[in-house]
Amino acid sequence: MMTAIDKYLDLRRGAGFVLSNAKYLLRSFAKFAAERRERHIRTATVIDWASRAPSSAQRQTRYHTVCQFAQHLRLEDPRHDLPPPRHFGRRKTRRVPRIYTDAEIGRMVLAATQLPGALRPQTYSTLISLLAATGLRISEALHLRCDDVTPDGLLIRKTKFQKTRLVPLHETAVAGLGQYLAQRRTVYSAMDHVFVDDRGQPLEYGTVYRVFGRLAASADLAPSRGHRPRLHELRHTFAVRALQATPAGRQRIGQHMLALTTYLGHASIDSTYWYLESTPELLTDIAAAGEAYLGGGHS
Repeated sequence: MMTAIDKYLDLRRGAGFVLSNAKYLLRSFAKFAAERRERHIRTATVIDWASRAPSSAQRQTRYHTVCQFAQHLRLEDPRHDLPPPRHFGRRKTRRVPRIYTDAEIGRMVLAATQLPGALRPQTYSTLISLLAATGLRISEALHLRCDDVTPDGLLIRKTKFQKTRLVPLHETAVAGLGQYLAQRRTVYSAMDHVFVDDRGQPLEYGTVYRVFGRLAASADLAPSRGHRPRLHELRHTFAVRALQATPAGRQRIGQHMLALTTYLGHASIDSTYWYLESTPELLTDIAAAGEAYLGGGHS
């Protein structure tokens, strides 16, 4: 099944999809099915595998990913089952994100510097710092090439919504990334990817996901609302902090929101507005502004 997965992923990538998480999930399912000596997708196996995820959102994601794969395989081989699309009967909702403090991010970066390996400590400490400082999607960071690091910022090519954008960097981020690249070139000068492992190969999402979990544990980040710390929450943290710094005045707020939407690579400003609901501080600000507006004040 692994060969079929690779062909499926190559086909979808050719159509412009970024499938880092799908690769990790499908390979996990294939190993699970192989342990049962199954060479074709079986509905019961898909349900059993998906049900082992710790949350309803993750169960739905796992199940939906394999269902899409099954539809592709069944076109050529009807021996594959086609699981019912809504077995878990759950409509996807967004989990309230964990917003990391500066101290928590600092502890994770410090933990990364203590990883074993010739380049590994620098790679992971720089990657986490960059995600926290820019709000990049992890897939965007892992796809960065050396030529994408320009004097004007990071050139993010073919993002989640097939757009290209320029992400300006703070001078501290420029300095940190520059130091890492200088060291990386002394070890792997021929490799084009910015972030590589100790073998000189591009970092893979599954590997980064596992390492991040260990770094969060080393940094004493306890579960929040029953959920373990997530890598993608570095992006949430950046967005919320940016919104907390929104200037006063309705016109300036609108300009700030539009700029942040562009910076984050959101398809629409609605996705950026969602972050306004992410923390009690932001909700309190919204309530206060609403009261002032209804009371005849200015906002």
